Amino acid sequence: MNKSDVHHEESAIGGHPHITKDDLNNNLDARISNPLQFLTKDQLLADVDNFCSENGLGAEQEIIRKGALVAQNPQEFENIGELSSDDVAHLREEVTHRWRHPSMLYFAIVLCSIGSAVQGWDQTGSNGANLSFPQEFGIGSESDYDTLVVGAVNASPYIASAVLGVWLCDPFNTLFGRRATIFVSAILCIVGPLWSGFCVSWRELFMARFVMGLGMGLKGSTIPIYAAESAPTLIRGALVMSWQLWTAFGIFLGFCANLVFKDVGKNAWRFQLASALVPAVPLAAGIFFIPESPRWLVRKGRYAEAYASLLKFRNSQVQAARDLYAVHAQVREETLVIGPVGNPFSRFVELWTIPRNRRAAIASGTVMLAQQLCGINIIAFYSSTIFVKSGATATEALAASTGFGALNFVFAIPALFLMDTFGRRSLLLAAFPAMAFWLLATGLFYIIPETSKAHLGLVALGVYLYSALYSASEGPVPFAYSAEVHALRVREVGMSWAVATCLGWASVLSLTFPRMLVAFGVTGSFIFYAGTNLLALFLIFLFVPETKQLSMEELDFVFATPHRVFIRYQFKEALPHWFKTKILRQRLPPLEPLFRRTSVASSQLEK
Repeated sequence: MNKSDVHHEESAIGGHPHITKDDLNNNLDARISNPLQFLTKDQLLADVDNFCSENGLGAEQEIIRKGALVAQNPQEFENIGELSSDDVAHLREEVTHRWRHPSMLYFAIVLCSIGSAVQGWDQTGSNGANLSFPQEFGIGSESDYDTLVVGAVNASPYIASAVLGVWLCDPFNTLFGRRATIFVSAILCIVGPLWSGFCVSWRELFMARFVMGLGMGLKGSTIPIYAAESAPTLIRGALVMSWQLWTAFGIFLGFCANLVFKDVGKNAWRFQLASALVPAVPLAAGIFFIPESPRWLVRKGRYAEAYASLLKFRNSQVQAARDLYAVHAQVREETLVIGPVGNPFSRFVELWTIPRNRRAAIASGTVMLAQQLCGINIIAFYSSTIFVKSGATATEALAASTGFGALNFVFAIPALFLMDTFGRRSLLLAAFPAMAFWLLATGLFYIIPETSKAHLGLVALGVYLYSALYSASEGPVPFAYSAEVHALRVREVGMSWAVATCLGWASVLSLTFPRMLVAFGVTGSFIFYAGTNLLALFLIFLFVPETKQLSMEELDFVFATPHRVFIRYQFKEALPHWFKTKILRQRLPPLEPLFRRTSVASSQLEK
């Protein structure tokens, strides 16, 4: 029996055992524990009875007893005698038919994710508008001042999101809930683009896009959390990545709008920017027709409502009861170890002073930073400009950019199936070297003389292949990953940090790229971002653990593992094994995983 087991045995005397501070902060054994697994059956059922009595769930006591037994030992549900054959069939079906869930779950995820299309649509709306609005406001030259102003107008939504919008997520969610926060964000994302269509100066346009950015920040911080908190564990990554799928679809629709409005005259840019409000309308209209996040309701102590919400998202009562009790148990243990949840400022402090939270913040910040280091937004913001500089006409540039948008959407679809099988970390490690190669190749293709027919074709090919790789990896992973890794008590502020990192660096990129194009040219700029792809690869290798097929509560123990333990495993075990099997083609036994679930035999539970 190891030291941790001794603690749990001893702490059971005179009361229920609970996890230690080391379990949540210094998990040297990389062990994924379950706070219920050291309870005896009698202790567990007595705890359930008290829970139901205190929270108005007396009518559901029997089903919550069953759910608690499953939550205690989820891998052994087939051996739990209290379950009916229907209960076992539903639990088994979770694994054998991973996508078979109530229609309300999919409706809620899709409705919320439609809102992300606003962000993609605006990126490409500004892409097309860049060809005309600078001339409208007399800032169309290549002077330092004009390029800085154009960059500032393009960056305005991302500045607003990073500086203010995302940080409103914590107080808004805490006070009003996930749905109300999403509704407010949708209204802002309607007002901002609509205002953009009527602006009479670049300063007013900057402010209109700033308002939209506030909505983008609230939306980008809240919708992925809602999706992650509502989704079943085995398909959580795929459902949360629908955020990126709809962002990609918004990028495509934005390019389509650019083509539709390109011939309306000097006001084309007004329609191109204003059209970004379209996806926010169904989001605002439909948000209150879906249930509130069950985990948010648990955090607020509204257990009956949380159970009702889970019933709409799960196929059976026993599944809803299991998830309700598992979340309750983990929240209770965290409160016992860390203390009550404080105010937004204290939660931000907790994000960096509690090691488990800090490691999750570093990991989420890394994947979000990598989304900007990979260089995708230089194409999303400026592809039309790049293609014009490659010798294309404005119409040809918009058509080529529309192809980029279509690929961005189509190649996001495979990630639906890869996120929860191949894994988040594995997708990133596989894609970044290839993305670096194609950015380098595209920059070199640009050296081909413009008079050659191969010039534009090869530049477009490089952009398209790079985009396909991005869309299946670094596109969908960051928001899905960041929404799931933070502890419930700091989830809003953790997601705010992650989205601020993403959009803050997006604003830096938008501000600097016009000047970089002037200083470095297209070739130099693409080579620069090929190098930053390799930097992102190194950071991901060091600081981003895998999260696939782990519950959000189990991730507490993944991020309780110190960085030195994780990094040592990568260099001493994972990297040598990869090199021997993939490069040297040696046949070796499968690599022992770093993170392992602990389990308790049924006989022990009966003690």
